[in-house]
Amino acid sequence: MEERWTRSVLSRSLHKTQIIARESRAAALLLCPKFIRKALMSEQSPETSSGQYQVLARKYRPETFADLVGQDAMVRTLKNAFAADRIAQAFIMTGIRGTGKTTTARIIAKGMNCIGPDGAGGPTTEPCGQCEHCLSIMEGRHVDVMEMDAASRTGVGDIREIIDSVAYRAASARYKIYIIDEVHMLSTSAFNALLKTLEEPPAHVKFIFATTEIRKVPVTVLSRCQRFDLRRIEPEVMIKLLRKIASAEAAEIAEDALALITRAAEGSARDATSLLDQAISHGAGETTAEQVRAMLGLADRGRVLDLMDMILRGDAAAALTELSAQYAEGADPMAVLRDLAEITHWVSVVKITPDAAEDPTISPDERSRGQDMAGRLPMRVLTRMWQMLLKALEEVAAAPNAMMAAEMAIIRLTHVADLPSPEELLRKLQDTPPPPHPGGTGGPGHPGGGMPMHGMAAPAAGRGAPAAGGGGGAPAYASAPPQGAPQGGPNTGPSMSAGSVNATNATGGGQAAALAPRPDSALARFPSFEHVIELIRKHRDVKLLVEVEGGVRLVSYQPGRIDFTPSAQASKDLAARLGTALQNWTGSRWVVSISPDGDAPTIAEVRDAAANALRETASAHPLVQAVLANFPKAKITRIRTPEEMEAEVQAEALPEVEDEWDPFEE
Repeated sequence: MEERWTRSVLSRSLHKTQIIARESRAAALLLCPKFIRKALMSEQSPETSSGQYQVLARKYRPETFADLVGQDAMVRTLKNAFAADRIAQAFIMTGIRGTGKTTTARIIAKGMNCIGPDGAGGPTTEPCGQCEHCLSIMEGRHVDVMEMDAASRTGVGDIREIIDSVAYRAASARYKIYIIDEVHMLSTSAFNALLKTLEEPPAHVKFIFATTEIRKVPVTVLSRCQRFDLRRIEPEVMIKLLRKIASAEAAEIAEDALALITRAAEGSARDATSLLDQAISHGAGETTAEQVRAMLGLADRGRVLDLMDMILRGDAAAALTELSAQYAEGADPMAVLRDLAEITHWVSVVKITPDAAEDPTISPDERSRGQDMAGRLPMRVLTRMWQMLLKALEEVAAAPNAMMAAEMAIIRLTHVADLPSPEELLRKLQDTPPPPHPGGTGGPGHPGGGMPMHGMAAPAAGRGAPAAGGGGGAPAYASAPPQGAPQGGPNTGPSMSAGSVNATNATGGGQAAALAPRPDSALARFPSFEHVIELIRKHRDVKLLVEVEGGVRLVSYQPGRIDFTPSAQASKDLAARLGTALQNWTGSRWVVSISPDGDAPTIAEVRDAAANALRETASAHPLVQAVLANFPKAKITRIRTPEEMEAEVQAEALPEVEDEWDPFEE
């Protein structure tokens, strides 16, 4: 106990000695003449006194709120808070890397502790940058402004040190300020230990947090802080900033080179200034866009647009040659594909919102070519290319050889470039005339208007040729079976979509041919559409039966082929479900197609026609109209014709007895 008490007394005495020394030095500095004070302060800053080189990101670090770029909303809020003396006890800055979170924290700390050149100033949003506190804070050596990296000090013990020290007043400044960078890295116990002090800190203590992962900060901490979201710096503002720094450094750098740096920085001022520093050194006084592109390992955007044109034309050889040339000149295959994806996204956005083309980071030539692509490329082509490029980026990142994976991605992209769109394919299929029907219509054994199809083939127009259904219905693709497959017999292969047909090799030609289904022995059992209805009723598919009776306006029928026009209440997939059901029940392929010009009545309409006519006749009777007029809610529920009534009477009458026995006879 005595040893612990002695250690505690010595620690407090040392702390008080440091405070007295700091206060004495501060008082001595204030009493010294200005040039002596400046000399004494410069002794504590070896970087500035020795003339060592500072990177541009530190050399041009903002020192006042006026120097901050792209954060107007936050600056306005803080200025109003300082002017109204409404300074919160805790702030939290969030945003992507390099947007000024830690810099803003130091500027706030300077504004709170600035005393002005004369030593009599108060809290301000325009720190003088000359007093001891301003200089010490910007150099990171102020005793009352403590910066802690939460990424390396994450435990509750580190937070306990802060909690123990907040009870002591600031040694020389107005406020004791704790700046905790990457605060989201603190442990749960550390956050919990900080809550009470964060909610009710002493009047001389302020907390400023900075984080890039605001979602990882507990809501209990966020509710105790004023939150400021630092935005990405806009390209126009970033280019202006870089141009200003380059002028201050007497460096010549091209405008398109600044645009490349701005695009690569992705809204981060620190990234942009670091890249500018590297570009100035790379260019040795005069930096061009080609040098920056080589420095960043980027491909020429113009050549990437050329590569995209080759891909969209389906010219695989030229596209691979261009990719190899860019690779030989130092372009990274991943960067080329990433540029292709970026251009695809940009062209898609320009197609929807033309104002997006007015991007200052885009060159005039690139802008004009992008607008031309947006005008002539359909959105489905762009979205398909975007999806394939995303997949290609994953493959290139995981492949052992990035160039090989990139070449395979280019081959795939060029292969699908000339594929027809669904609309074009449907239009082509609808415009294709139906195959010839030799032998006429009808015939023995075909009361439904069928025709023999044995041996007849319509030549296919290459791979995936369409085969049109009869009656102008919706056709389908013909798929060729392997060589040697039997020409006849029921097709027991896997079910395709409704409307698909068999295909064989045409005799003599050797090419794939689309064959209409043949009414073989399996389909001869269904000579008319009524037999199909009986088949559905036999399998007790009530839903399909109701839809067929009420939704099919039959255009033509042959065993194995149904062409109809759907009624208004027919479901969209009726043709597909009817074809699949008939194939499953019969074991043979059925062609069910849709024709737009059928006007035949449905089975339900024919069946209900007599009842509807009788109901209309009854409704037109004056007596019935009088009843309905006096009883508005009355309805006709049943109509009995005289014939039906007579039949009912006869059915209920007792049978006549020819030889009736009379008990009084004899």
